[in-house]
Amino acid sequence: MKLRKLMAGFMVGVMAFSIAACSGGSTEPDSSDTEQEQSSASGETKTVGIAMPTQSLERWNRDGSYLKQQFESKGYNVELTYSDNKIDQQVKDIEGLIAGEIDLLVIAAIDGQALSQVLKDAKDLEIPVISYDRLINNTDAISYYVSFDNYKVGQLQGQFVEETLGLDLNDTSKKYNIEFTAGDPADNNAPFFFNGAFDVLKPYIDAGILNVPSGQTEFQQVATKAWDTATALTRFQNILGSNYSGGTQLDVALCSNDSTALGVTQAIDSDYAGDNKVLITGQDGDEANLANIVDGKQTMTVYKAVANEAVATLDLGVALLNGETPDESLISNSGWDFECMYDTESYDNGTGIIPSYLLTPTVITKDNIQTELVDTGYYTLDENGYPKGVQ
Repeated sequence: MKLRKLMAGFMVGVMAFSIAACSGGSTEPDSSDTEQEQSSASGETKTVGIAMPTQSLERWNRDGSYLKQQFESKGYNVELTYSDNKIDQQVKDIEGLIAGEIDLLVIAAIDGQALSQVLKDAKDLEIPVISYDRLINNTDAISYYVSFDNYKVGQLQGQFVEETLGLDLNDTSKKYNIEFTAGDPADNNAPFFFNGAFDVLKPYIDAGILNVPSGQTEFQQVATKAWDTATALTRFQNILGSNYSGGTQLDVALCSNDSTALGVTQAIDSDYAGDNKVLITGQDGDEANLANIVDGKQTMTVYKAVANEAVATLDLGVALLNGETPDESLISNSGWDFECMYDTESYDNGTGIIPSYLLTPTVITKDNIQTELVDTGYYTLDENGYPKGVQ
């Protein structure tokens, strides 16, 4: 049974959930079971509240769109909010969703530390909460976490550098210069990305094969508030001016995501005195960055298929709405055609381990854009051969 709250703050009514089989992730509604899946005992359509952080980053527009499409395809009402990267606004948005008597909350948090109070209201009303892509900390209101293997994202970036440069701890004759640019300190994922990459490369730094002329090797030193492109641009211009103006060669700019990589690439274009091609990493598959990869300005990005993340979130959400307690069997029962791991060890949000469904990301280079992004239907190519996202 679930208690619901009226806008005036009074407690009302009791609603019973109908039980239905989990979806297999189809993007089309199944007329035979949609009514059973999305309707309460009183005949009312269930509502899913989705709180996204911002529309200023391309990837969150994709996430919000895919999630809305998936839940609506199964007959649910969907309330989708974007909070302009403002923490107070997201709190208000979630308060509004709760007051609107939603049955499930899906939240990609701006600040993983800032939602504990508002989510206490969700827990009191027995509204299940899925922490989407970014883990929400210091609250026991979180039912599950759906994301990609965030540490693996960083590992893939570090391994790409390792393999591309042919790094070998037994060969110290070759030396390279590297600089790091990480993400938003308020984003729980950002340290995972950075640590995944840094842990791969640290042995080469310790051996003197990789050097960091700026000396900035701690997460807080290289973090970028709000993943902001302009902030990354300014910081990297300062690094280049202070450490590379005298002819020192920059070999690698390891950037945790595409919005920061875009700023770093702009800084290299405008302020780097060297004539070598700098290896630049990224993450997300933003259109501007994919165009830079096609043009040879950025070297790689780690792509997270948010359409698959939305499918996993849908099937998890349906199970929760049906009163179930999903576990590892959700993966096989749903018949997903993408890799996903059920994890009950890695993600402690300060109140305990949050059971997690972690999808596997993919390295994208100029050589596999066609096979991994276009042939799979995630992107099309425009008249200039640049990938454009399919919504």
